[in-house]
Amino acid sequence: MSLIVLFLSCNTSGKKQNDRASLIKSAVIFADDPLLDTLQKQTFNYFWEGAEPNSGLARERIHIDGVYPTSPKNTVTTGGSGFGFMVLLVGIKNGYISREEAVDRFIKMVDFLEKADRFHGAWPHWLNGETGKVVPFSKKDNGGDLVETAFLIQGMLTVKEYFKDGNIKEKELAHKIDQLWREVEWDWYTKGENVLYWHWSPNYEWDMNFPIGGYNECLVMYVLAAASPTHSISKEVYDQGWSLNGNIVSKDSLYGIPLVLNYYENADADIGPMFWGHYSYLGLNPKELKDQYADYWKLVQNQAKIHHAYAVENPKGFKGYGDSLWGLSSSYSVSGYKAHRPGNDVGVISPTAALASIPYTPEESVKMLHYLYEKQDSLIGKYGPYDAFSFDENWSVQRYLAIDQGPIPIMIENYRSGMLWDLFMQNEDVQRGLDKLGFTYKK
Repeated sequence: MSLIVLFLSCNTSGKKQNDRASLIKSAVIFADDPLLDTLQKQTFNYFWEGAEPNSGLARERIHIDGVYPTSPKNTVTTGGSGFGFMVLLVGIKNGYISREEAVDRFIKMVDFLEKADRFHGAWPHWLNGETGKVVPFSKKDNGGDLVETAFLIQGMLTVKEYFKDGNIKEKELAHKIDQLWREVEWDWYTKGENVLYWHWSPNYEWDMNFPIGGYNECLVMYVLAAASPTHSISKEVYDQGWSLNGNIVSKDSLYGIPLVLNYYENADADIGPMFWGHYSYLGLNPKELKDQYADYWKLVQNQAKIHHAYAVENPKGFKGYGDSLWGLSSSYSVSGYKAHRPGNDVGVISPTAALASIPYTPEESVKMLHYLYEKQDSLIGKYGPYDAFSFDENWSVQRYLAIDQGPIPIMIENYRSGMLWDLFMQNEDVQRGLDKLGFTYKK
């Protein structure tokens, strides 16, 4: 609440002052909502009680219905575990676990990751939580996954910042994290080109051929690659690869709201699934974050506003859509797993989309929260709202995914205190990477 108090102390006058005070009062009310406490603790427990016991890492999925159609119970997710590192810090702050309990869990996680399969320093998408061996995500995706590695490193560097000035045990934890960070060969994943590639396999090498350019969930990967003290990329990789020589910039709008960046290259105005506005910004603070291509607060806030406006308009007439029921993201779907978005909508709501957007759309997100817990409580389980549902199809699934549950408690905490943003953004390597790429940001 210190930021709110500071904001109120600023000298403004007349109607502008009254309007601003009213907005801040509303923000305080939303931040103190007891249902946010409930949601934060339930989603925290996915990564504490629900963790894979040998590694301490996040299970890829937890199915309350007991069915595991695509991965066994001991499969852990590296990107989702990166979220888990940050979630456990939320647990310390809110008194769910002690600092000592968290340190012991972090040591278990880091020790496991030290010995687990890595490929030029990058971890695979999935690991066997008992053996540390790669679990193929698909036939050729059985090696390094640079995007999941970036999400993992984002979480670990946040933990490093939290403990780096602590006791001997905590400093050793921070040192181990720093060593793992230094061993990721970001520059190798360029293939010598001015773009980063997603995958490399010891059996299939670069056969998946997935250069990462144009806007998506991967901004933090480019920032970390530039920030690496040992295997850094050049600014040209960012400008030519990620930013497509400037063609990443959009002049389009939806519902009168500017897109800011192009979500899909060579496509009409469209908006991505909402997780694109979450994963990189769990640690990267989009407030005051700008470069030559975008104002990132405007980008992510506008994405959430567009998702909400789409649900209110409900152009396809799906049952239930509206002011208190909104948000499309990649999740379970009526058939399989789909990347839901306004341009690819099949009537399935993913609660993480609205709930993890609370820093961007507090009023709209809290409305969704109350709707779920007060009017649709059958969609709530021990780890918070289930992954997805469709009123139109009379369908829901009693299942959770780490990558969907993780952003919720993190973003609630960033909304309330900014803790994870502050920790990640204070890392000196991260700051050097942002400076190298030409960003201005909140210090």
